[in-house]
Amino acid sequence: MISTSSPARSVAAALAAAGVLAGAALLGSAPRAAAADGPASGPAALAAAHEAATDATTLDTLSRFFAREGAVTEKAAAPRIEGAAVPVRTLSAEFVAGKPGASIASLDYLASTAVSSDGQKASLWTLPEPGKGGDWQVVNIATGDDEARYTAAGARELPGGTVFHEPQIDAWYVQKGDRVLPLDQDAVRAVGKRGTTLSAYRTRVHAAYADKLPGSAYARKGEAGGYGPAAKDGSGPAIAATSTTGTALTAGSLAAAGGALAVLALCGVTALRLRSRRRTG
Repeated sequence: MISTSSPARSVAAALAAAGVLAGAALLGSAPRAAAADGPASGPAALAAAHEAATDATTLDTLSRFFAREGAVTEKAAAPRIEGAAVPVRTLSAEFVAGKPGASIASLDYLASTAVSSDGQKASLWTLPEPGKGGDWQVVNIATGDDEARYTAAGARELPGGTVFHEPQIDAWYVQKGDRVLPLDQDAVRAVGKRGTTLSAYRTRVHAAYADKLPGSAYARKGEAGGYGPAAKDGSGPAIAATSTTGTALTAGSLAAAGGALAVLALCGVTALRLRSRRRTG
């Protein structure tokens, strides 16, 4: 999986920096990557993700999430789930490596948008629980509604295309056939307002990230996780080493899939993924 270290910090570090309670670990042990071929995104999976998002426990956690900065009280937050769950895809390591026939992006999780009574929005990340017969669980709550907004924007730009995220530069795109079009200003800076060809995009990301893939010398030295071309250590964008399964989460949910979230869940604390609130370009 391709990931970043800023804002992709550990859950504990994010909480320490934010100084607030937020949403994610609901009840029970932390979920891990669900299956070797990744989460599903068909109608049944989308319905199951929506059910998990509308669960009473989830809504209770959302009330605390929206009240964390005092903008609204827990009682008055009255969170609701808006619209259907959407699949969230991330730039594929196999595509970056230049593997023939590789898809441009891989499915990471399904996201549902929550809205509070005062208009705050949050994205619920869901994955199937291992060994639970298809049950789904919320593994993270992130501020904003990036996933739903960019999915909708991509459908307008290229109906039927693949919307995906390049987390190293926090850019969103839509791809269909030979076209890759930008959906936000970060993507515009990367490929221009008119976008680029699939081949040219592959060339760009291969040049930027191929030497930082899982298993590379860069990753073995423990340096994977740099963010953006102007990372403070000068190392540039990175691709974090992870398991060989196709289901790893970006940013805060990477920690949510491991022990850090389990510890927080046992303490009754919830996790926050910090991210910039950019709008579609």
